[in-house]
Formats: sequence, C-alpha cells, structure tokens
Amino acid sequence: MKLLITGASGLLGINLALEAMDEHEVIGMDRGRLKSAPFRVIRFDFLQSNEIASLLDDAKPDWLVNCAAMANLDECEKHPDQARRLNADFPAELAKACAERNIKLVHLSTDAVFDGTKEGAYSEEDVPNPQSIYAQTKFEGERAVQAVNPQAIIARVNFYGWSLGGQRSLGEFFVNNLSEGRKVFGFTDVVFCPMWVNHLAQTLLAMLEKDLHGLYHVVGAQPMNKYQFGVEVARKFGLKESLIEPQSVERSGLTAKRSHNLWLSVHKLSTDLERPLPEFSTGLDGFYAQFQQGYPQKIRSYQQPVDKP
Repeated sequence: MKLLITGASGLLGINLALEAMDEHEVIGMDRGRLKSAPFRVIRFDFLQSNEIASLLDDAKPDWLVNCAAMANLDECEKHPDQARRLNADFPAELAKACAERNIKLVHLSTDAVFDGTKEGAYSEEDVPNPQSIYAQTKFEGERAVQAVNPQAIIARVNFYGWSLGGQRSLGEFFVNNLSEGRKVFGFTDVVFCPMWVNHLAQTLLAMLEKDLHGLYHVVGAQPMNKYQFGVEVARKFGLKESLIEPQSVERSGLTAKRSHNLWLSVHKLSTDLERPLPEFSTGLDGFYAQFQQGYPQKIRSYQQPVDKP
C-alpha cells in the first residue's frame, strides 16, 4: 500500500514512517524539518492547505494518517486561532478530500478531550468535555472529520518514544533530565495510559489493514499516574528514581488546564482487532532497547539544521 503521513517529522509521524516502510511505500508531508529521510518527503505548509487536493491527486495514496497538529498545550492557549486551524479546520479539509478520492484516513486525536472527572475508565461512548484550547480544537477536529468522512478512523492517543529533536515525549523528558542528575516533578494526580510510539504505529497499521472505521481509543492497556511512569522509566534505564519528586499538577504552574483522569478503555479496539493490546512493560523494554541500539541518534540525524531554510 502507499501510505501518506502528514506531520512526518513529529514524534508519531517519523516513527510510523520508519515502522511502515518495510512493507509499504511511504510518503511524508512535512513543513521542512526533515532532511535525508529514508522515504520520500513532500514539503507542505499545513496552515496554507489550499493545495491539498492537487497533492493527493499527485501522490495517489491508498492510506493517509494525519499526524499534523499543534500539540503543545500552553502554546495553544497563546495562539488559539492557529491551534484551531491545525487541529480542526485542516483535518476537516483533509477528511473531505480523502472521502472524495476513496483514500482511507486515520485522524489522530487525544485523550485530553475528557475532563477527567469520571471514576474509572472512559469508553468511546462517554461524552467529552475538553478543558483547554488544545483539547477543544482536537475535539472540534474529531467532529468535523466524522461529519464529512464517516469511514475514517478517529484515534484518541497518548504515546511516548524517541523524537526528531529528542524532547517531544514524556519518556524523553525523564531520561534526559535524570541522566543529567536533574530533579524533576512527577504528577501523582494525573492518570493516563501511555503507549510506546512503535506499538501505536503497529496498531494503526493493523487497524488500516482490518479496514476499521469510526472512533477508537488507541492507548496503552495499563493506567498509571505520571509519577509512576517516571519511576518505571528510571528503573528500566538504571537512573535515580529519587530525583523524581511527587507533585500535584495543580501546583505545576502550567498555563493550560490538565485533566486528572485520562484512563481510556481499549476494550472496543482489542475486540475489533481480535487481540489484546501490548503490555506497558513490553513497550518500555522496546523504548530501552532502542536507546541501547542508538535509535535516538538515528532519528535525530534526519533533522534539518535550524539555521537552514
């Protein structure tokens, strides 16, 4: 299959491309951050998407995974119009163009659409109540995609892994800081379901191969708080877990409001895939194995120097 990935330089985009290229023809769409990538890259400004139709006509993909987004929560609070453009308007235009061309679309959303007040796990049937500009615009994107392209997959995700710049995921945050002996905070009152990005990539490809459609929670099978996640990373990498200080997110000073409970049920997805989702420990083993094998350096070698156009 020919797979087109928007936001190919992002944490999911680059890892999905590398995961898929052994079995599929991969084309990445990127704003200019990639150089020397082992797959074809098309430079594209996602804020100026009037060329999306002609690009799809030229590339003729079978599948498209939309990883492009404005994902920094506090930056979204500062620039709500840009957040809405990237997280809601662009996905709607993309979904419509894919529907018209019979291109199977996966649109990435977020676990943050929920307000975090529920006891227990959220299912796909639960009604979102986004608490930040980021979450609100991502939820608007979900609804817009569903309205114009009912055959699309909408995947609510939360993931970690190695990124182009080395600073995009919570896993990298703990490894980078603890390796330098720096003390960090770990939130004890934010529960989430982290999934290793390579497991996410494999799962999305499996969903495409099975021709699923509709809304799915595509996260890790094991809920934990962010302090626990940091401790697990520290132990796996042989770093000092004592450097991680438990703290409440309410005392963090972060601009955007964070939900306390982002435990999402993956029952629907595992049922439709007819298999359980990977265990957290298996993903953490993979994350560490990549570190030992020099994978972070490999990823970073694809990054365009910042002083180049």
